[in-house]
Amino acid sequence: MIYRARLFQAFFKITAYIPQKFVFKIKLCFENRKIQSSFFRGSAIIVSNHLSVYDYIALIFAFFFRTTRGIAAEVLFKKNIFLTLFLHLLGLLRVNRGEHDFGFEKKAFEILKRKGIVVFHPEGRVPDREGDKAPLPFKTTFVYMALRAKVPVIPVYTNGKVFSKEPCRIVIGCPVDVNALYDNDLSEKENRRFIADYVSDKIQELSALIPEKKELKA
Repeated sequence: MIYRARLFQAFFKITAYIPQKFVFKIKLCFENRKIQSSFFRGSAIIVSNHLSVYDYIALIFAFFFRTTRGIAAEVLFKKNIFLTLFLHLLGLLRVNRGEHDFGFEKKAFEILKRKGIVVFHPEGRVPDREGDKAPLPFKTTFVYMALRAKVPVIPVYTNGKVFSKEPCRIVIGCPVDVNALYDNDLSEKENRRFIADYVSDKIQELSALIPEKKELKA
């Protein structure tokens, strides 16, 4: 599965590179360009906000030289046979949210053990319901996995622009050492909540690094 996803993502990136230039128009920005790159070695958990159903595809191209493994709800695997096949080939990990399914964790830990990358959208869904305010509260599973696997969390902000005149702007933040944030005076649950909120706040701070429209015209 790991090698199949790597091969298919490489094929997908090459064949869809030109079309995605018109669909996403991705513009990358880094919190600290001197010490960062979208191509980095070693395992990590990428955590991003969620404004579009295409966010994961945009991240595939943002981290062009790495194979990323996302997590998708079971409902996406039931849309149609073509989408199901595409998701499987991309190597997405399937999770049944309604049944509190955590079977994907074993596969995710194996990916991290092999120095791979797992992508989380901790909001769980796009905030498109009445009364929703982005970002939605972050679920804490990614914190549990980062602490257990002892891997850094890379916060990422995206403006979610797809099929738009505006480019899809993605800001990649500096890695966060979640183990350094762990407070032994707090319970495991409290630590997971605190760290999840910390990463959520960090991602919102990254949004300020996107140039204003006036600056873009100047």
